Amino acid sequence: MNARENLTAADAAPAESVLLVDVADRVAVVTLNRPHARNALNQEVQRLLPETIAALDVDDDVDVIILTGTDPAFSAGVDLKELGSGNVGLVQPKEQRGPLRPHRKPLIGAINGVAVTGGFELALACDLLVASEHARFADTHTRVGVMPGWGLTVLLPLAIGVRRARELSITGNYLDAPTALAWGLVNHVVPHQELLPFCRSLAADVVGNDQAGVRRMLQTYHEGSLLGIDDAWALETRVSYAWMASHLDPAEVERRRQGILERGRAQTAD
Repeated sequence: MNARENLTAADAAPAESVLLVDVADRVAVVTLNRPHARNALNQEVQRLLPETIAALDVDDDVDVIILTGTDPAFSAGVDLKELGSGNVGLVQPKEQRGPLRPHRKPLIGAINGVAVTGGFELALACDLLVASEHARFADTHTRVGVMPGWGLTVLLPLAIGVRRARELSITGNYLDAPTALAWGLVNHVVPHQELLPFCRSLAADVVGNDQAGVRRMLQTYHEGSLLGIDDAWALETRVSYAWMASHLDPAEVERRRQGILERGRAQTAD
């Protein structure tokens, strides 16, 4: 199945589409495209974005998805102008937890600018985060007078610890990219013009691996994060034995072995 055949709502639209999708080398780049509104998550984006990610998640031509925004922002969060009209609410389908549906393939957040409130929650829904030097993060729910409903109070403490998470939420202060890196919120901070090339390089590293293994690994991380330590250990043991019984292919291991050795030498050479 090819996701680009299913994304008729986004693909049929002209250049001003609220979402842009580009697929090359088994990597899909999804770009929030409302720069005039700092990529605020209006009703159209809230509807199309989960559909788009879900379609790419079952696209046989895609192994990794990168999510970013058209400069200068990643996302300023839910469209407050639209929300303030009193005529709309958050889009929250019953099968969806957070701003995106559950996904199997790695989702890399390329944070090119501010990620605020709902935009912050969208970033937290990604598996990895790479930040431009221009990136800033803020939780302004209490400044607006609304409560998070896309997982911020769950995912932010997991990323940076509960005390730091509380501070961000009750002050509404911004967190800059270097501090986000030091606190463990993001994996890397790179010069702005290198953001997408760096993310594509990271995605290429993932593409070179066994994709069933990548997806099962991500699933185990997710499932384990919902358990206590003893249950998480037991889960990993069950998954490991089941995988060895059903997926281990000695011939494939041998085929990959030399490439793994050469790559390891290259990455550890002085």
